[in-house]
Amino acid sequence: MRALTPLQNDDIRAALKAAEARTHLRFAVYVGRAEGARREFAERLHAALGAVADDAVLIMVDVDGRALEIVTGERARRFITDGACQLVAVSMAGAFAAGDLTGGLVTGISALAECATRG
Repeated sequence: MRALTPLQNDDIRAALKAAEARTHLRFAVYVGRAEGARREFAERLHAALGAVADDAVLIMVDVDGRALEIVTGERARRFITDGACQLVAVSMAGAFAAGDLTGGLVTGISALAECATRG
């Protein structure tokens, strides 16, 4: 897997910050290899957020394993449904397939925040 550049990291951090300011939810991104079953790994990452996990949305991307998971905490799920996560994931996967990891993440984070504010 290729590493993200500092500029790409900055773009993702800016998207996370904007989503958090807009929704008052916590957003987190993990880009790396999933250890074991991808859904369980993503859920462990989400749980590791600790006290903010109920208010959190975690996006886990394993580029090499071609895996994408979105995990929402109990409170976050009131605003961002599983169906919305599925639609956003499809959009993100399209960007990833076209080679645009950063754009897919930034767009996905923004779309999830939009779902949360419409909820």
